[in-house]
Amino acid sequence: MNVTKKQSGIVRSRSVTPKDSAKSKTRLKLARKAKSAALTEDVIPLVLTSNTQEIFQCVIDRDVTEENPYKLVKKEDIVNDMITRAAISDFHPFKQLVLEYPAEELLLVYDNDLKYGQTFYLAANEAMKEMILQSFEQKVEMQQEEETLEVVSVISEIRTKSWIDLGSEVEIEQEKGEDSPTKMKCMVSRIRRKFGAPVQFTDRNDYETKDSYVECASYEDKNFSIKHLERNIGVQAVSLLQQSSTQTTWKYPRNACTQYMPREFTEEDKDEMLKSKDLIDFLNSVAVRFEAALQQNEIMDVFYDDWKGLSDEDSTFGGKADCHLKEYQSFTDLQKSQGKRISDIQWHPTILGLVAVAIVDPVNPEDKINLASRSLRSHSYLLLWNFTDPIHPQLMLESPDDICSFQFCPTDPNIVAGSCINGQVVLWDLSEFSHRLQGHLPAAKPDTVKSNLLPELDPTPPCEVPIAHHCAVSSIEYGHKALITDICWLPDHFEITKFGVPTENIEGLCIQLVTCSPDCTILFWDIRRPKAGILTKQEKRKLDKELQNPEGVPDTFKHLDLYWKPMHKVILPKVSTNGEYSPMKLSMREKCSEKVNEKAQFHLTRVKGETMEYGTLDVPSTRDLISLTDVNTFLFIGTEDGEITFVDWQVDKDVDSGKMTTPRPTHCYTVHDGPVNTVQRSPFFRDIILTVGGWTFAIWKEGVTLGPLLHSACTVKHCTTGHWSLTRPAVFMIGKEDGNIDIWDLLEKTHEPSQTQNITSVAISCIKPCIISARQHLLAVSDDFGTLHILEVPCALRHPLNQEMSNVEAYFDREAKRLEYFEARKILRNEKKLEEESKPEEPTKLDKSIEQLEAELKEQYATYLLEEKAAIFAQIGK
Repeated sequence: MNVTKKQSGIVRSRSVTPKDSAKSKTRLKLARKAKSAALTEDVIPLVLTSNTQEIFQCVIDRDVTEENPYKLVKKEDIVNDMITRAAISDFHPFKQLVLEYPAEELLLVYDNDLKYGQTFYLAANEAMKEMILQSFEQKVEMQQEEETLEVVSVISEIRTKSWIDLGSEVEIEQEKGEDSPTKMKCMVSRIRRKFGAPVQFTDRNDYETKDSYVECASYEDKNFSIKHLERNIGVQAVSLLQQSSTQTTWKYPRNACTQYMPREFTEEDKDEMLKSKDLIDFLNSVAVRFEAALQQNEIMDVFYDDWKGLSDEDSTFGGKADCHLKEYQSFTDLQKSQGKRISDIQWHPTILGLVAVAIVDPVNPEDKINLASRSLRSHSYLLLWNFTDPIHPQLMLESPDDICSFQFCPTDPNIVAGSCINGQVVLWDLSEFSHRLQGHLPAAKPDTVKSNLLPELDPTPPCEVPIAHHCAVSSIEYGHKALITDICWLPDHFEITKFGVPTENIEGLCIQLVTCSPDCTILFWDIRRPKAGILTKQEKRKLDKELQNPEGVPDTFKHLDLYWKPMHKVILPKVSTNGEYSPMKLSMREKCSEKVNEKAQFHLTRVKGETMEYGTLDVPSTRDLISLTDVNTFLFIGTEDGEITFVDWQVDKDVDSGKMTTPRPTHCYTVHDGPVNTVQRSPFFRDIILTVGGWTFAIWKEGVTLGPLLHSACTVKHCTTGHWSLTRPAVFMIGKEDGNIDIWDLLEKTHEPSQTQNITSVAISCIKPCIISARQHLLAVSDDFGTLHILEVPCALRHPLNQEMSNVEAYFDREAKRLEYFEARKILRNEKKLEEESKPEEPTKLDKSIEQLEAELKEQYATYLLEEKAAIFAQIGK
């Protein structure tokens, strides 16, 4: 066999024989042994970080690979790196060796097999350097020779074979189509004398001339309407090709195949088994039981799942039809809210059936800036609805700009605080309209109201809807620099100082607010009169003059209007990198006291002048307050980038700079693929939080720092809002972009919602439930078109199951233990991996040849066939 080899522009031809190939293989083995023996001396293993690989351009799988594993590094570059980075340099432990190296370039080799324990090794002298380079060149030459031998061997195996007919030519001849009928031939001729005669064209009417117009009407040809009762078609059955992906760890692909063929009994074995006595005895013994089984199949369905049917019966009280939300009423204002977006919903704390919504324009921030430059701008409003008039609101609260979020004061429902899109905080006082809002309420308590009937309000709607003007607006200069996305009242049992220290609340009223904004700040506000020492001259002059408010505007908070400043500021620095978090929603663990409803009812029904006004309350001195140590000062925060973190609002003294700064968050998790729009605590477990953002939602437990207890898969539509059920600990609702509401029951399913119901055709913006009575629960759902939908919650979603509270608590505890277990297993696997990597690799030796291994496998397979055949006959005999 002749092989032609081209090298250095010269074509050389030589003959390759089996003896030459054996010699080449022997030479390659000797070269490898010499290389391994040489490399064990004067070789320095190295660990190069990713930064060092970038500096010396020896990045793995990019600059150095398994085929080209070495690189010559200049000695001057290594010395400069050791001078620049000092002890941080990866070459610093071998500083003396590098400085004494005689040549200008050092050989750096990528050790893919970790032969010397590290990913790189360095030649310590010139002799080792030349030996390593020569071994790599010999390896390349040997690989080229082996590839040439393989190509020659493959070509020699190709042989031309003659065609052998196995019967397919007969089938091809039978399927060949032939023309059976005789084809028709047409010939068109003309009289010879008319050849070349002139032609005259004239106009004529086809109705007057006979045979001048012939209509060819379409008709059905019966030759083409024959139904084929039988047809010979060749079909090849192949498996469908599908491509799919999942969020799993990618592994290296490996070639694997499985070849199998059916094994059947021969005709002699079949006849022998059918005539055997064991088979006849077996059929006679099971005939009676087989007949009884057939009769049972005719009587009942043996494949029916009784457990599934049992769960369907226990899941609801009123059947499957009682699981759906029912439309109770809808509200929309033809002038103020139609075509706009509802940003927030709040039920009145004490007046049943009174709900308030915030209306915003559905425009982009850039368009909002362009509209702000106009001289004439329309005001924004909060609309308060009752169930007597679905078109005209009962009261409208005027705002200087669109309201993103608002809340009623827990201790005094006449006070409403709202957050504007321009970064200001607005306050309203509804004391003058309290009688109008209450209407003709019954004297009985809310629990004695008739079932499925809201309190009867004044059915006669007014001709004009009254407007309540805002009492105070915060200063733009000292407020947020972006829109305020969330606002919350601090509980009535504590207040904070300017350093964030919780102290005792002497008044027993909710007098402080907390707001957050994407400008990376959280601000605390106090609605009482500030101290005279912190007021500017302009503010003192304003208070001394006691300017009269415009007509119809209460003077409750005139001491704050346009001069209201935050009392405490919290900045959210990132955990590991520079920069700050941009909060969107926040939640605190502390809640109001048990007497908050009594305080709210008292302030709602009080006579004007009976209690102290907010304008007469002053901020007390810090020395007169008693510090509280049992107050949780952590805020659970969802950011604009989908991150979840919690931070302490108390200011600590920095050790390095000595300044009072906000401590860094201890943990941060990026679980949502979009801005977080919901951070809400469970009404049953204060340490359980629901967060919604992007296309996912998650459930967290405060104190568990290993991640969320439950993290949903990405949904098809964007998740816009969420809310816990007020009566069932295991139930929560998720609003979607397509107008659907997903109802999740953790005791039934955790991988998919238990129920999905469509509410509207546009995106859902907010969800807020309310308990009217023991037999009537309502759910307020708003959309991006300005419509407020009031839905009635069915019995199955408002009545808790037996021991539901304890079962849900046990589920959360199990999930927390699961996270701890996986974290422990992860640490253990990493330790084992490091131990395995630290052990030196032992070369494997094949004690047996390939022919011996194949013979053993064949012998084992033959033994397996005999045992299987004996087992089959034994089963038939039974």
